[in-house]
Amino acid sequence: MITGNDLLSLGLKPGKWFKEALEHINTHALEGEALHAYLDTVKPAPEIPLLTQAVPFHENISADSPVEQANIAYVRQSMQQLMRTPTVVAGAIMPDACPAGPLGTIPVGGIVVARNAIHPGMHSADICCSVMLTNLGKTAPKSVLDAAQQITHFGPGGRPEGQQFALPAEIEAEFRANPFLNSLRSLKFAHEHLGTQGDGNHFLYVGISRNTGDTVLVTHHGSRGPGAALYTQGMKVAERFRQAISPETAPPNAWIPGNSEEGKQYWAALQTIRKWTKQNHQCLHEAIATELGAAVQQRFWNEHNFVFRDGDLYYHAKGATPLDPKFMPDITGPRIIPLNMAQPILLVEGTTTENNLGFAPHGAGRNLSRTRHKYSKIGQTKEELFAEETQGIDARFFFNQIDISELPSAYKDAGEVQRQIQAFNLATIVDEIRPYGCIMAGDWEQDAPWRKKKLAKAAAALEAQGAADSQADASALAEG
Repeated sequence: MITGNDLLSLGLKPGKWFKEALEHINTHALEGEALHAYLDTVKPAPEIPLLTQAVPFHENISADSPVEQANIAYVRQSMQQLMRTPTVVAGAIMPDACPAGPLGTIPVGGIVVARNAIHPGMHSADICCSVMLTNLGKTAPKSVLDAAQQITHFGPGGRPEGQQFALPAEIEAEFRANPFLNSLRSLKFAHEHLGTQGDGNHFLYVGISRNTGDTVLVTHHGSRGPGAALYTQGMKVAERFRQAISPETAPPNAWIPGNSEEGKQYWAALQTIRKWTKQNHQCLHEAIATELGAAVQQRFWNEHNFVFRDGDLYYHAKGATPLDPKFMPDITGPRIIPLNMAQPILLVEGTTTENNLGFAPHGAGRNLSRTRHKYSKIGQTKEELFAEETQGIDARFFFNQIDISELPSAYKDAGEVQRQIQAFNLATIVDEIRPYGCIMAGDWEQDAPWRKKKLAKAAAALEAQGAADSQADASALAEG
């Protein structure tokens, strides 16, 4: 009788497959060549090691300050580690590149091409973060911003009952048919989060076209709860594959084989999330246009945080705008690149080159984290910074709490990003949407219960320390 120890002596890796294999072997009394032939059909594939050398990647970025030099050095080191992942065949970084996690994870402004592999960690939780533009003709920009403020929804959670948008039946059917999306939680998110924009750097922007003088509405947000739920599921599945086939690979870079059943289902789920996110933008744009009675002159969109496919190659764009038509089957206009609330939104066109891999930057990026940026502004109040940096535009925060980490100075210099777009031949700017005003979430957590509790706890600790110090001083005087 063949046992597990016999399989171990043959140098086979133990696992759940042992039980079924042993039953088959002993039931059919396999031995000799027949045993080895059977084992060859069922034993796990050899583990895939990291590449001995990093795959070269294109650097479409230059430094104009010590801070930017430090930023590029970190991004470069992170990419060099990532590019040893066994599936990777090409990569690039854009002028807006900045860290998005520990060393070895894909940076913002990064493109990584993998063969027959989908890496959920390389699109992150904000799947299909994207921008949509609607031209509203000569509608007054203030009226657009005012209407938008009443209709849009920022912050956590979904829209309250009575204010929800209808989820198209076709999209709901796709959710129900896909094992990655058919949970009650995902379906709940799909209904409640439609027509919401979240927080962080997501925005609603109103501006004027340089070319036509028309009023233009632009929204920026991703797939909200449905996308985050898919990402969580995808990372769990990718981790199972990583442990089985490439344990040397860093967990954030785990992948789902594209030709596996799970890979096919995950790819289909990504396409459904893409449809949902496009609808998420569209329902807001349509509601605003309807409220104003404005005729829509033109509408187009593009994602800049997604996975794109060309044959067995998967292009992971973590904050990069697709230029190549093969990546976007529903192109109806140029691509959209925001910079910051006080600068024009760029409309660009371009072709695939060796160094851009078919992508352009997605925005201005950051040289400092949110926290470090806030520390750099100590000495000025939020109100002073807001007045200084939003002069000449109608900037609003949905929760009426200023978030200085979203003011223009939090981002890379917009003019320098434009210069590098031209210097590296990444795209051609065909129009600019010059700012009238915008809405962002703002610091909605300022009055959150958890923050109040944390501040109260810190105040209590400080008071207790003060009392202890006073008692110690009194004791010292008494002893003296």
